[in-house]
Amino acid sequence: MKKIKVAFTTLGCRMNQFETSMIEEQFEKKGYQITDFKNTADIYVINTCTVTNDADRTSRKTIRQAKRRNPKAVVVATGCYAQVSPEELAKIEEIDLVIGNSYKSAVLELIEDYINQKREEKIYIDNIFKENELKTFQISTFYEGARPILKVQEGCNSFCTFCIIPYARGKVRSAKIQEIINQAQILVEKGYKEIVLTGTQLSQFGYDHKEGYLADLLLDLIKIKNLKRIRLSSMGINEIDNQLLDIITQEEKIAPHFHLSLQSGDDQILKDMKRGYTVKQYENIINTIIKKRPDTAIGTDIITGFPTETKEAFQNTKKLLQNLPLAYIHVFTYSPRKNTKATKLNDKVSYTEKKARTKELIELSEQKNFQFRKKFLNKELKDVLIISQKNGQKIGLSGNYIHMYIQTKKDINQLINVKLQKIDKQKESNIAIEI
Repeated sequence: MKKIKVAFTTLGCRMNQFETSMIEEQFEKKGYQITDFKNTADIYVINTCTVTNDADRTSRKTIRQAKRRNPKAVVVATGCYAQVSPEELAKIEEIDLVIGNSYKSAVLELIEDYINQKREEKIYIDNIFKENELKTFQISTFYEGARPILKVQEGCNSFCTFCIIPYARGKVRSAKIQEIINQAQILVEKGYKEIVLTGTQLSQFGYDHKEGYLADLLLDLIKIKNLKRIRLSSMGINEIDNQLLDIITQEEKIAPHFHLSLQSGDDQILKDMKRGYTVKQYENIINTIIKKRPDTAIGTDIITGFPTETKEAFQNTKKLLQNLPLAYIHVFTYSPRKNTKATKLNDKVSYTEKKARTKELIELSEQKNFQFRKKFLNKELKDVLIISQKNGQKIGLSGNYIHMYIQTKKDINQLINVKLQKIDKQKESNIAIEI
């Protein structure tokens, strides 16, 4: 009997990547044939993103592309866009099913019911704020090269005025610490050296079950024998207390690479965004980390063109970014998201001005990243993980997030010491040699 072909694609964050991996695994275990999204398939599953207007457009474009590849295919939209705007997606004639995050663990079941004509509904969505547990933890681990990524937390309790994510992901739900330790132990026994912890807002881990916070989880993970490195995904500075700060700057197993969102370098804008901290507080955290661990790579997020962002406020942001010891900056142009409080503000920034500000900060990010890597030129980088191979060359990743081509005969998933011989403005074109 011919196997039914299923194709998946993921838009947006690592959380979505993780969950697509989970869904793929379910289909594979049931006997479906997984194929590339560019191929002709019988079922297409698009895991959507809605963090910006551009993300929405990309999701819609991808959906239409799938139906063009096979007009008879079942096309399914799931993910954050599906959760927040199900009716909007359902109006797209190329879509057969819209399945929100609240039903993501049931994607396989719902698709099979649709194919077998057991259900007639097109939209499956529930109130995401009714979710009280992390449902998808034990099912799957997403792998990025030689690095398994563990989803340990979902949701956010902050409700920044510009952000749609709480409405797409709900309130904080965390995995139990012992479950995470058990899963990490299994991965280490399989030979993995580095594990990446991810979540919607990782630093809010444990805010729901109260059996322990991120600092407690890290202290337990550090004890696992043969686990060489723990890398953390995005955190908020509001949740970084003295205990957590000490752990991430003193424990060698914690990768010296932290993504700490700023969003604006102007105090009034931060207040309008409801970020809960000042520029000075952010500066203090960053400078403390660098002082205690000088080789650390710190990245951040910035939004340009927030409705109340004056030219002076933007210049304050740019000046701050120039002075902060950052390794890179992710720059986003403000997009109004429905249900968020920022949509009620009087937008003072034109589209042209927003794009110009974004361009300025992207150029600044490229300069900052080049200068960061330049500090390590002709120096030794220890414990670089070989994560993949491309065009016959090994690709490595340092603890402080420097990608490089490496001259080595060592296999993928090995840790080696290297000398960084050449850097390039393209951050993944660096060259190193094993020493």
